Amino acid sequence: MKKIYLLLIALIGFGLVKAQNDPEAKKILDGVNSKLKTLKGVTANFSYTTKDRKGELKGSVKGQINIKGNAYYIKQGSTEIYCNGSKVWNFNGEDEVTVANIDNDDEKMLTPQKLLSNFYDKDFTYKLTSSAGSAYEIQMMPTDARKNFKQVTVYVDKAKNLILHSKVIDKSDNLIEFSLTNVNTNATIPDSKFAFDASKHPGVEVVTQ
Repeated sequence: MKKIYLLLIALIGFGLVKAQNDPEAKKILDGVNSKLKTLKGVTANFSYTTKDRKGELKGSVKGQINIKGNAYYIKQGSTEIYCNGSKVWNFNGEDEVTVANIDNDDEKMLTPQKLLSNFYDKDFTYKLTSSAGSAYEIQMMPTDARKNFKQVTVYVDKAKNLILHSKVIDKSDNLIEFSLTNVNTNATIPDSKFAFDASKHPGVEVVTQ
């Protein structure tokens, strides 16, 4: 489940010096960022697949995601991830949940909440590679070689003005694809959705990291 953090989604020559970014790509990403700030809550189904460098399928999962501000909730099968913006709980769906504080200084992970902010100007160089069809295609390169991925391509749906599909190439040249469907951008989601409630899971061991 932790690999789902790559999304989202989701992000060669790269180093610590930023190149000039494509103004057209910036305009599109700024538009996505502006729209996200107006949304009350988002719910969607997601699909997540991983292929190795030879193109062979290594794994595929489907689930649901809820997003509200900096908080998110992900369910895949019996496993669940809760994040209230400051803490994250990983519940195995059976007998154990691990809880940890979010390290805002950890730039190695691309988490859902980063996709809800102006993450791209700080962490990436980017350019518009295609505007054909129903989505804009934007290629993004991380500016920090310590990240665990080396290229991200995001597809901005022109009608919804949202990133609904992404492709990530990790440092092992695996291809990770993440897609959202059945997107509701006007969902009412209680804050309690984003925190693990131990009282509703008697007998589950809580492990603090």
